[in-house]
Amino acid sequence: MTLWQTGFLNRHLKRIGHRQGHTLLGTACFMLSVLLLATPLQGGEPGAALSNTLRANVLGTNVLGANVLGAIEEAILDPALDPTLVSKLKLAAAAAPSFDNHYDAQVWLVSKDLPLSALIKDADQRLKLLTLIHSEATLAKVSPEIVLALIEVESGFDSYAVSSAGAQGIMQVMPFWKKEIGRPEDNLINMQTNLRYGCTILKHYLDIEQGRLADALARYNGSYGQYWYAERVLDAWAERWR
Repeated sequence: MTLWQTGFLNRHLKRIGHRQGHTLLGTACFMLSVLLLATPLQGGEPGAALSNTLRANVLGTNVLGANVLGAIEEAILDPALDPTLVSKLKLAAAAAPSFDNHYDAQVWLVSKDLPLSALIKDADQRLKLLTLIHSEATLAKVSPEIVLALIEVESGFDSYAVSSAGAQGIMQVMPFWKKEIGRPEDNLINMQTNLRYGCTILKHYLDIEQGRLADALARYNGSYGQYWYAERVLDAWAERWR
């Protein structure tokens, strides 16, 4: 185990030490799987395969849909929550197709709305963004919580962010991918478009790394073979988004 792995494990096992039962065990097992499977693989970047995957996913239809479902089940929510926000959460949960049921949607949205409120003040904007992130991450078969942490590190949830290297949008996607997949007109500032690209790219790197999250994150950032970026994302995940 490398120095960064040991430090990460020590820090975050202490942070979750107050948790009990399966929550503690599940979180610890997740972190151990990240750390112990972080051995770099040999080989180059499979750009053509990623271009094909991006092309297939971006050409797909809008997964959010336009229909809002009917009456939803009541969930046990913190009574201290603003009743207006509770109402908005219920509507957002009813319109979110990526959850198994409305109760799960409400619980997830409530848990993620609080940390996001420190960065985005408007409740409607937060709920729309959280619903979109969960939908696109689920479509790509990546963890919505890891995507949230990655976005925090990449752009601070600023959909208009542009890096010095030219990466754009909320997940900091490089614009050359648009040309690679034959869609030069795509707008990477659009949140759904950016999330579709970013989640697809992350999933591809996870597949290449056979699930090794730290290495997949390093590939996403272009720092393959180093773990400073993966540590930043996993720190954000452990502190705010898990």
